[in-house]
Amino acid sequence: MTHAPAQSPAESTIDPAEVAKFEAMAADWWDHLGKFKPLHMLNPVRLDYITRQIAAEFGLDLTADRPLQGVRVLDIGCGGGLLCEPLARLGADVTGVDAAGGNIPVARLHAEQSGLTVTYRHAAAEDLAAEGAQFDVVLLMEVIEHVANPGAFVGVCAQLLRPGGLMLGSTLNRTPKSYALGVVGAEYVMGWLPRGTHDWRKFVTPDEMTDHLHKVGLDPVDRKGMVFNPVRWAFSLSDMDLSVNYICASRKPA
Repeated sequence: MTHAPAQSPAESTIDPAEVAKFEAMAADWWDHLGKFKPLHMLNPVRLDYITRQIAAEFGLDLTADRPLQGVRVLDIGCGGGLLCEPLARLGADVTGVDAAGGNIPVARLHAEQSGLTVTYRHAAAEDLAAEGAQFDVVLLMEVIEHVANPGAFVGVCAQLLRPGGLMLGSTLNRTPKSYALGVVGAEYVMGWLPRGTHDWRKFVTPDEMTDHLHKVGLDPVDRKGMVFNPVRWAFSLSDMDLSVNYICASRKPA
């Protein structure tokens, strides 16, 4: 299988317009009722999926006090640290990077106030790849739909995985339903997100994601839908419904 060639930092996958959107919202990351309310609602189901996949892949016991002790995790597009902090509490050695520099001091301050150790950097995936950094787990959560070149981005992220490592990513499917719920509903009807946060044309279908993963030498091992239940007012995992939000796991061959 042909692996994508390494990119130089000059071949950035960053979309400056997308970065600017999140710079403008940086101060709101830890407001559960603010502009990132959808991510706070998604966080429990994302964290459950992430921890279960890591435990299954590396033979860890999630009932232990710090079950992820010693696991090196990179969260690309970490924002204010919504996933970094709970993973650090579980014992993981967590690094969070974000191309939006305004997110980093917010994340650092909140981690410090929470008594947690997380390494935060204002950086892109390309920067870490150029340094030769590698991790046990790489997270791409709600970020691929905001980059300039999804295939190239996945290729850079794959370089950051050690052999035998695990990549976990979540995004929005490109369907009429995702436009109705993820754009019109979330941004215009419910007002959960500022208008213009998402460009439906940049959403990535599960098959496109699988193709990106295969092209860079990763083996997809699982994918699930994340479905919103308006009665319970919560998200849950689904084996069948990937029509709006979905999350997937892939392995780098050892």
